[in-house]
Amino acid sequence: MKIDLHCHSFYSKDALSSPEKLLKTALKKGLDGIAITDHNTTKAWPEAKNLAEKMGLKIVFGEEIKTKRNGKVVGDILGLFLKEEIKSRELFQVIKEIKLQGGIVIVPHPFHFPEHFKENLEKILPLIDGLEVFNARMPFPFFDKKAFAFAQKHNLAITAGSDAHFHSEVGNAYTIVERAKNLEEFKEGILKKETKIKGKRSLPFSLIFPLLAKIKNFRL
Repeated sequence: MKIDLHCHSFYSKDALSSPEKLLKTALKKGLDGIAITDHNTTKAWPEAKNLAEKMGLKIVFGEEIKTKRNGKVVGDILGLFLKEEIKSRELFQVIKEIKLQGGIVIVPHPFHFPEHFKENLEKILPLIDGLEVFNARMPFPFFDKKAFAFAQKHNLAITAGSDAHFHSEVGNAYTIVERAKNLEEFKEGILKKETKIKGKRSLPFSLIFPLLAKIKNFRL
């Protein structure tokens, strides 16, 4: 099973595409599904669920939460396989909420400046499940290699995602669990560290999509 575990719809203020366009692109590129991981919101979930069922695709309900500690921004946490929106923004409380829902805690683009995780990851190793070790939107492969090496050293699960902010980016990177036939088995495969990753870099101009979305939302 192949799933892009990091996708944003226009319910994220820095993304441009509808859930429908994200899903149609996933279908076109031969994925089995995607994770909807909008920034600090789950508004896309109902629409994505209905559309995915009609298209025969899997949907992982997720959220990318910008966390803080002692009032300072720490970095993003990807919550995957969630059941409801995460309310807190405090790092340890966010992780607790994800775990209480039976979700998986992934640190996305952990070393990519300026979106890197600003706390010492070694201090939260017992609390996280894995690292995103390939982010297609981030242009510098060195930082992904660093994430992969860190995950291997500390026996963490590895994932990949496009971090799509426009539908054409969907599927540029994805996570594979070969034995999985459903989402429960896919989730289990992540936790058992059975994942493989595959992908390519998004074109450099994709970095402008978040800016265009913010300009659009500002005008509205």
